[in-house]
Amino acid sequence: MTNVLLVVQQLRRSVPGGIGTYTSGLLQGLVDHSPAEPPEGALAVTLYAGRPPRHPDPLEALGLSLCSSPWPPQALSRLWSLGLADVPSRFQLVHATSLDAPPSRRQKLVVTVYDLAWREVPGAFPSRGRRWHETAFRHAVRRAEILVVPSPPVAEALAAAGVGEDRVRVIPPGVDHLPAPDDEGATAVLHRLGVSGDFLLTVSTLEPRKNLNRLIAAHRRAGSGLGERLPLVVVGPSGWGRQPTATAPSTPTDGAAGEVDGVGRGGAGVVMAGAVEAGTLAALYRRARLLVFVPLLEGFGLPPLEAMAAGTPVVSSPIPSVGDAAVVVDPGDVDAIADGIVRLAHDGELRQRLVAAGSARAACFTWAETARRHRQLWQSLA
Repeated sequence: MTNVLLVVQQLRRSVPGGIGTYTSGLLQGLVDHSPAEPPEGALAVTLYAGRPPRHPDPLEALGLSLCSSPWPPQALSRLWSLGLADVPSRFQLVHATSLDAPPSRRQKLVVTVYDLAWREVPGAFPSRGRRWHETAFRHAVRRAEILVVPSPPVAEALAAAGVGEDRVRVIPPGVDHLPAPDDEGATAVLHRLGVSGDFLLTVSTLEPRKNLNRLIAAHRRAGSGLGERLPLVVVGPSGWGRQPTATAPSTPTDGAAGEVDGVGRGGAGVVMAGAVEAGTLAALYRRARLLVFVPLLEGFGLPPLEAMAAGTPVVSSPIPSVGDAAVVVDPGDVDAIADGIVRLAHDGELRQRLVAAGSARAACFTWAETARRHRQLWQSLA
């Protein structure tokens, strides 16, 4: 039996973000598809993170063995970065599901790297964040035997950074993690926001890399071309940086025509829903006319696939998750985003084609397969 320690520090954060979704989905796949009778040479997986903020520990509900550090998560991360703490020695293999990784001097180490965004779009990160990511990445490259990435473009970025191909494994995420749609929950959210009828949707943690300011400007420019009032519902928790706000009654500029009605009156403004429950999100995906997701950079990008799984067409940046199943636009071009919104909102044939292509694409990404490939990797290292 090989004991694998899975470091899940991201799940201790107040806003776990996309890394948290990947980590939770992997755990779901490991639990749901574990063999009833472990074969010879099987793996025993234990979760590891900093001291829980409360009891009972929320991670205990995930269905895997759990071992917590006596240090709180932030202190533990700092000690790891200084090389002053390690993990229990009884594990033969350690896999950190983010760059928040231990030194792991006595065991083989695997680290998951989701992107190199702090290098590729440095302006979307605070200076402290860039320094932390760069230091943690250098530690991972020096210490880890294998770096797991979610897509070929991230593998290419690692190659450009000097990491040998033999040390990189591409393991995409799944998309079958959302529960059944909670229509009552979605109705309550839309009622609270003053949204009735059709709407556009975007889903992300609110931070500069998600490019929400350009998206909001594109939504305004698209107003006259849409020919109808389609508010933009923004779903997601606050991250960092200046937060976009709901639009007030105003006269659009920069070429857009007509008055934009204010939020709260069923108008075509921008409404901030905040974080919502998973079932509510599933229902919002299903009800939306389309999803618009135009981040500056993503290592993969789960929201478009979540929308595709719900049968909703997508306007997106050229990110790995969408393939040819979306209207792909330049995230730096407000007019291109606006044109993509108008085109997909009204071209019925295009919508029908992308819904079919999106459903087929989403079906290819399961957490069972993600878990299987992780087990295969761990077994090869054991």
